[in-house]
Amino acid sequence: MEEGERIPELFQRLFREHYPGVAGKLHALIGDHAAAEDLAQEVFLRLYRSPPDRLEAVGAWLHRVLTRLAYDYLRQRSSGRTLLEKESARVAISQENAVPSGEAEVIREWEIDVVRGVLQKLSDRDRTALLLREEGYSYEEIARRLEVNPKIVGTLLARAEERLRKKYGQEEERRDGAKNEAGR
Repeated sequence: MEEGERIPELFQRLFREHYPGVAGKLHALIGDHAAAEDLAQEVFLRLYRSPPDRLEAVGAWLHRVLTRLAYDYLRQRSSGRTLLEKESARVAISQENAVPSGEAEVIREWEIDVVRGVLQKLSDRDRTALLLREEGYSYEEIARRLEVNPKIVGTLLARAEERLRKKYGQEEERRDGAKNEAGR
């Protein structure tokens, strides 16, 4: 018998000896019987295509390959699930926002009016800085527009945000006070 004829026989023997253990370990690692069977076939396909140099160490080689395949499978499944969850959340949010209820629309409009009013009470520099950041301008672009040193833009924005929050809180208190007075 020639060398080329012996390799398929050797491969068949190794497959029969090691397949149950490989499939079992894969099933234990990934918890999915069908996927474990597929991955076990991939392990033996790799063994057939590029066997280890020392066939006495085939057990360790198979273990290393099956472990890598299992981790790759789990990583792909995890990233696919994360992607699916993110997409599902995005769709749910877009559906919620697609047809807002009358009450939600009134509240949203009221909040927009309050924010516009509060922005008008800020200095021109604070208002411009906040609006530019909201539109996606970089700190460098904001610095050029406001004619300030780019190093202070972060501090300028933080202070403008704080003033906006403070004025917004005052506006809410004023409106709540007016509601309470009207309710008496």
